[in-house]
Amino acid sequence: MRNLIIVSATLFLAVSPAGFAQEEEEEAPPTYVQATYFYCHVSKEGDADKVVKEQFAPIYDAAVEAGTINAWGWLAHRNGGKWRRVLYHSANGIDALMDAGDKLYAATDEAVGDDTTFGDACGGHDDYIWQSEDVGTGAAERGPAGFSVYFYCDQTRESRADEIVTEHFAPAYDKLVEDGKITSWGWSQHFVGGKIRRLLTMTGDSHKAVLHARNDAINAVFGDEEATAAGQEFSAICGDHLDYMWDIQIENP
Repeated sequence: MRNLIIVSATLFLAVSPAGFAQEEEEEAPPTYVQATYFYCHVSKEGDADKVVKEQFAPIYDAAVEAGTINAWGWLAHRNGGKWRRVLYHSANGIDALMDAGDKLYAATDEAVGDDTTFGDACGGHDDYIWQSEDVGTGAAERGPAGFSVYFYCDQTRESRADEIVTEHFAPAYDKLVEDGKITSWGWSQHFVGGKIRRLLTMTGDSHKAVLHARNDAINAVFGDEEATAAGQEFSAICGDHLDYMWDIQIENP
């Protein structure tokens, strides 16, 4: 099982100077999310779901309880491309993420043993590690319906795309949360993985609600001349994308 979900990463540590005549203090390390996107046989996906719920979930739940990881989840494809399932966990700092991964993989290997049910159902995968930016907002509990936009960006200009999201897009998405149209949203940067460079996520009470909110966000982003210019600049940097709708089967917390 280990070779199905293991990923690699490098070290990132953010340090900020304190005020004059004070000792420098390290900021809390950023949150990293390790996500494995699985290609599965549609007819066998239920078998994989059962393995995760019965054998993986107790292990991951215990890791959350112990503080080894911040959160974990299992998502099922509703609409989108070829990815059918997502397994993820998060931790503060890349070292913590990797240490947690080693423990989780060893424990799930032991739990599964020689049983090949999961691998038979979901034998292919893509691995990503996302650095979760301090951009986004939402309730303590996310909604059961997830929407993800995976962006392909010009790497020489993607930092400008981050600025546009923070300055122009964030107020529109924050208002959607405030108005109760979505329960959460977030923006993440590529750290390790394939060609996708940025990730926009939203969750809501239903897929219909999230889709309506997405349309509201697009209208707000392109609502006036200044916003339209920012939106067009963003599209020039991160124009190509993939949309996915996810059923959040398991999420803790």
